[in-house]
Amino acid sequence: MTAPAASAAGQAEPKGNTPIETMDVKGVKVDKQATNETKQIIAANAEVAAAAANVCGSGYTISVTAARYGTYGSTYTWTNGKTTGDSYYDKPICAVFFNDTGAAHSMGIRLKDNYTSTPDTEDFGTYSTYAGPVYQNKGYCGRAYSYMKVGSKVVVDNYLTVGACN
Repeated sequence: MTAPAASAAGQAEPKGNTPIETMDVKGVKVDKQATNETKQIIAANAEVAAAAANVCGSGYTISVTAARYGTYGSTYTWTNGKTTGDSYYDKPICAVFFNDTGAAHSMGIRLKDNYTSTPDTEDFGTYSTYAGPVYQNKGYCGRAYSYMKVGSKVVVDNYLTVGACN
């Protein structure tokens, strides 16, 4: 990580203003600190990853994490890279869980930020395309929970750490 830039008054910028360094993975901006698994998921289907960003809305252009759950679905998290607090980790996050089965199932996504006092945001229901998007203002170091039930069998029940936390 680079040192904070000096402001016009000669004082150091708050740590939170340090931008996320990105790299290009098949036309998708990905956090340089993303796991190899995330980079491989993005590279395997960049068009789907870009569609996930579009679901999140304008400005959510940096892929932070992704997880593939067999043939059932994929979870993607995105940020706009801006800071909403004093910490580098206080960046807005959007999470979407895509249904890859082609049929409607009970599924959901829950996003927890990196503060215990903030309530989780979630979207659960019966969906054929995706659950979400869900947002947290300070979610960079939080967790995304993905769930899917096919018939009476739970096939996805996983947590994904959002961002490269230390």
